[in-house]
Amino acid sequence: MKKYIYLTIAPEALIGSMLPPADFGCYMATGTKKSNKSQVIFFEIDYQQVEKLINVEYLNRKCVPKPDGLPKSSVYLSIYRVLENIPLTALIDLYLTTDTGKVLQLKKETYNAVSASSKKMFLYQELCPVNPQVASNLPPHEFLKVLTDGSLQIRVPKLFFVDLKLGELAIDPLSGSAEHLPYGNISHLRDCLEIIKTEEMKLMKTVQRAYNGNLLYRTVDTGFFIGAGNDMVFYPYPTMAEIEKLNYEFFRAL
Repeated sequence: MKKYIYLTIAPEALIGSMLPPADFGCYMATGTKKSNKSQVIFFEIDYQQVEKLINVEYLNRKCVPKPDGLPKSSVYLSIYRVLENIPLTALIDLYLTTDTGKVLQLKKETYNAVSASSKKMFLYQELCPVNPQVASNLPPHEFLKVLTDGSLQIRVPKLFFVDLKLGELAIDPLSGSAEHLPYGNISHLRDCLEIIKTEEMKLMKTVQRAYNGNLLYRTVDTGFFIGAGNDMVFYPYPTMAEIEKLNYEFFRAL
């Protein structure tokens, strides 16, 4: 059976498996007996590009079929500072899994910096290795660069994050409609965005300090971003209408 390498987010881990992506996502979300419920986000990793980073002997010894012939579900290879050590070129597809085990596949596309820069303000959920929710006036590529290139006092070696929908609040934080934004802290969010809008040289403002591990997929705006400095990989997120056509089971689980 084929062996796969996956990078899971929250918790951050490198995992070997004999399950293809859809089955792996379902297993991680619901467990062997479907008695668990946990949202999972993970990347498929190019084995050849990380072969020197893992214990291949351990993987080959542990990642083997079970006595009943069923594939091995998971073999943990690393659980500490994983993301920073994985080359961006080793990332294949990104998979989003609902807590009921429905999986949506996202593929890389070219990022349009000009289009993104036309927006006024952004809301980012950082996912790994840190996970605050942050309001900013920086478009994704600039936000990533500032947090990873050492230009600020705080820095991470690599960052994986997603931009979230703001609707009218991206232009008018105080008076814009928040009717279709399912956030529980709208008043605080408005205040944070207004500070970003009005205070000179204020690039970002923390909205929530910690991520609860459950991303509302219907609030994702343009997509997911991962990288460091000027190197960024972009996974665009389909519209709800597109998801309904592409993957109805995932759509129904949202």
